[in-house]
Amino acid sequence: MEISLEGKVALVTGVGPNIGSGLALALAKYGAKVACNDVSDDSIKACIARIERNGGEAMAAPGDVTDEEVVKGYIQSVLDRWGRLDIVVNNAALLGGRGVLDESAETFEKMVKVSALGTFLNTKHGGRAMAERGIKGSIICVSSSNGWNGSAGVIAYAFHKGGVNNFVRAAAMDLAPYGIRVNGITPTAPNPDNPELLAERARQGLGPGGVLVTGPGPGLGGPTGDEEWRRPSRWTGQRPPMVPMGTTGTPTDLGHAVAWLCSDYARLITGTDLVVDGGARAKNFAYFPAAPEDLAGPLPLITLDDTPPFEG
Repeated sequence: MEISLEGKVALVTGVGPNIGSGLALALAKYGAKVACNDVSDDSIKACIARIERNGGEAMAAPGDVTDEEVVKGYIQSVLDRWGRLDIVVNNAALLGGRGVLDESAETFEKMVKVSALGTFLNTKHGGRAMAERGIKGSIICVSSSNGWNGSAGVIAYAFHKGGVNNFVRAAAMDLAPYGIRVNGITPTAPNPDNPELLAERARQGLGPGGVLVTGPGPGLGGPTGDEEWRRPSRWTGQRPPMVPMGTTGTPTDLGHAVAWLCSDYARLITGTDLVVDGGARAKNFAYFPAAPEDLAGPLPLITLDDTPPFEG
């Protein structure tokens, strides 16, 4: 079985240097033409450059995913250039946030709006573009382990990712009569593998995953979390490896999975969620995997980015 997206056109929202860029690159490497959306022109340019230096074809589709006229505009620009739209990947979201005791109404509303309205509008108008042209396309919504399980300190993020999961099921029912499939994919904190992002983090003195928390963290919210009544949000001491396969993978792992979900081989798969996390979500809370040196680990990664490492 050889996955091919030749002749297909994809739109990826939120093409920042980690997951979004990785998904866009994967779709391009499997043969699709890719429209790259973000509110950051720098992110779009970097993603397009990454696709092009790896032999793919891409275009910019800039704009705010929460503005309906803007969404309609950049989808029309994709149709004007390539005449069709087969794939929409809803990845745009705001990360971070705070816990329920201290998150601001303004931040909560903004984070939920980007994910909820952005996913809705791009599914609505992307789906219409497909339906009007008789295209039996594929729509992917990027979820998160935080949308399925509880984690302290990210109440808005957890809320909107949980909403994504049922949106997938409901939208799949709406679009099934048109032969359009809607599915979710759930990553769990993938390790960056974009050479540019790795080089930038190295220049900042950070590891691939960014800042490593090694000491006691703040309590549940607050500017400092040091009120007398505070309880710690999580234990920050030494923990055993928590992922059964020994790694949560990379955006490239997600990209392979998304490319397959968008291919004709997945023609009957709709309204479901594909978890790419090394077994993290399947694990019972009481189960501790073996020590790192005792884990066999997964097969070697099939890479997609042929770029030599950037200097860091």
